[in-house]
Amino acid sequence: MLGEVLGVERRRRWSEEEKLEILLEVSAGGATVTQVAQRHEITRSQIYGWRRDLKKKGLWSPDRGAVFLPVDFATCPEPAGAPASSRPVPVEVRLSNGRCLRFDSGIDGEALTRLIRAVDAA
Repeated sequence: MLGEVLGVERRRRWSEEEKLEILLEVSAGGATVTQVAQRHEITRSQIYGWRRDLKKKGLWSPDRGAVFLPVDFATCPEPAGAPASSRPVPVEVRLSNGRCLRFDSGIDGEALTRLIRAVDAA
């Protein structure tokens, strides 16, 4: 049986920077792994493999791209008619993995960062 070549095999090389850029496209603006894979003409498993490999090298983390903004509750104006309160208020943060974290507004910023990373990694 003779085989016939139907096309030229493409084997592309991706730098780690290119891989990171592609990984960042996932979830940006609601893009799914499938959509990003189709856009770059690669397979979904290729994206998952890159993510796994870059995690092992320490170049990718689940919270990469997360933005933390400082919030100073002391400078927030009290609503009209509300009693002045110096008590911490409850805060709820929903993480990208679907977990929910609840804490007091009085928590230390560094402690909160460690807590979020621990919960996100668990």
